[in-house]
Amino acid sequence: MLVVTTENIPGYRVMSVKGQVYGVTVRSRGVGGNFMASLRTIFGGEITEYTVMLEQARRHAIDRMVKNANMMGANAIIMARFDSSEIGQMMSEIVAYGTAVLIEPLS
Repeated sequence: MLVVTTENIPGYRVMSVKGQVYGVTVRSRGVGGNFMASLRTIFGGEITEYTVMLEQARRHAIDRMVKNANMMGANAIIMARFDSSEIGQMMSEIVAYGTAVLIEPLS
């Protein structure tokens, strides 16, 4: 599955638009991870516990988006984007979304 942030894919044409597609995940750090992250905020620098969590969450959101696009009969997703928000103070929601399309190479 080709996933791009652009509206067009060079060398391909969109044969049909299958519709909006998305993948969602909600993540929370455990108490130990939150404690370590809190200590890091005192001294500064990257908070690797959260970086790793958010990278994994984005990957899961993309995987779910691709699975949904496959179920719609698409072979590509154009205009892919991410959105995130906090739920309370302990959870992060990550959404990957785009437009599921059927593409074919230009002849």
